[in-house]
Amino acid sequence: MKSTIKEFRTFLARGSVIDLAVGLTVGAGFSKIVTSLVNDIILPPIGLLLGNVDFSNLYINLSDRQFDTLAQAKVAGVATINYGIFINALVEFLIVALVIFILIKQINRLKREEAPKEVDSIPCPFCLSEIPAKAKRCSHCTSIVA
Repeated sequence: MKSTIKEFRTFLARGSVIDLAVGLTVGAGFSKIVTSLVNDIILPPIGLLLGNVDFSNLYINLSDRQFDTLAQAKVAGVATINYGIFINALVEFLIVALVIFILIKQINRLKREEAPKEVDSIPCPFCLSEIPAKAKRCSHCTSIVA
């Protein structure tokens, strides 16, 4: 039992677990921001252009009773297909995917800018022994390599 607790403590103390916890926390906050961006800033003007459409209130009523809003249908316990909420979720996903794409693209760009390492040695074209890269003659077979 003591070794299990010690292993668990070691596991939690690793940097990757802490990084994961930080990432999840930041991701949850970012998700709320994106949800607000979509629901409060992006979709209202689009709905206005489409004739005062409230995307979060778009649904297909699967019962024979009529309801003015999705909230009323939910209170009545009626089965509905909520395609407006799906549209909101789809737009949120596309925004998150775009942000992640841009972030990874920038990270990869920074990685590529690292200077290439200078070659210390090269193989001799005649005997294939390793010789200094600036050598003019192979020290093994004495062939001229420059």
